[in-house]
Amino acid sequence: MSNQKKNRVIAIHLPQFYPFAENDEWWGKGFTEWRNVATATPRFRGHYQPHIPADLGFYDLRLAESRMAQIELAKMHGIDGFCYYHYWFSGRQIMEKPVKEMLNNSYEAFPFMLCWANENWHRNWEGGFNKVLISQEYSEEDDIRHFYHLLPYFNDPRYIRVNGAPVFCIYRTHLFPDIERTIATWRRLASENGFSLYICRFEDSLHFGNEFMADGIDAAVEFQPFITKEHLKVGNYIQRASRKIFGRELFSYIYSYKELVKRQLSRNINDCGYNKYPCVFPSWDNSPRRKGRSFTAFRGSTPQLFEKWLRHVKDSFKPYSADENFVFINAWNEWAEGCHLEPDLKNGSGYLDAVKNVFQND
Repeated sequence: MSNQKKNRVIAIHLPQFYPFAENDEWWGKGFTEWRNVATATPRFRGHYQPHIPADLGFYDLRLAESRMAQIELAKMHGIDGFCYYHYWFSGRQIMEKPVKEMLNNSYEAFPFMLCWANENWHRNWEGGFNKVLISQEYSEEDDIRHFYHLLPYFNDPRYIRVNGAPVFCIYRTHLFPDIERTIATWRRLASENGFSLYICRFEDSLHFGNEFMADGIDAAVEFQPFITKEHLKVGNYIQRASRKIFGRELFSYIYSYKELVKRQLSRNINDCGYNKYPCVFPSWDNSPRRKGRSFTAFRGSTPQLFEKWLRHVKDSFKPYSADENFVFINAWNEWAEGCHLEPDLKNGSGYLDAVKNVFQND
């Protein structure tokens, strides 16, 4: 067994916070997510915006000092590892520098795994619904090239494993033309290199259930916030109509965090017919990324409600084995989606304290 804890708490990590060439080209010189965060404004009565970082400030992830400060804060509050988003477009990498620098710095002694964020990038922030900035293209040749790019990460002693197998997550498996071929290729290459892989798919509100558990996928990760299909269908219909008639999206969706937690407390995460890991989120509000457009937010989030949800997950989730014991939190630092464990000026370290309160004696 690689870990004696009942649960391993994994925080999803966005390595966006530093300037790079693509952001300069698409959004303007020096752009990072901090620009969206700092310029956000309230959009309805009682709307909490902007979210201003406290303890860590407006950091730059090119700096080892910034990454080390994140690691120390996570360790202090019961986080067992980061799941870094990984961006790969047929060999082209984006936002790779923080994770690459971490790999080469043994002082950053903190467990990690990778999740391939395999969606196309669109100019959605400015209303360009159909403008693709960079697209995914899939092929067996690219699968091979991608695997060997990932190999140094898989071989790193800090990489998170299940029974010795590196855990690799895929954000949207339903976007692949042949996900089973890709997985078979990776498993063959892993075997040739002396190990196996443990592959997870992230589930969203529209793509979940056994029908998406393709051959070769070991487990699913519930990706929160999980909005019901009924809400999504109505919302998508309204937004398509408003785009067609008015040329822009007119309606935002404001949900109750308290009501969501109430529903979550009655759920049994293990009762789905396949291995699925629970996910909890502290808050959500993507209005900073969607200025002048519709957005989605959960109002009324508090560290106390978050802790109540976390405690229910700890008490009710039954790990599938000693190593198959993950609880995911979305997210460590999605500041432009109002979804962060990192301290801000309003709640301080309240959400991190909630994690510590629930899992410190796990």
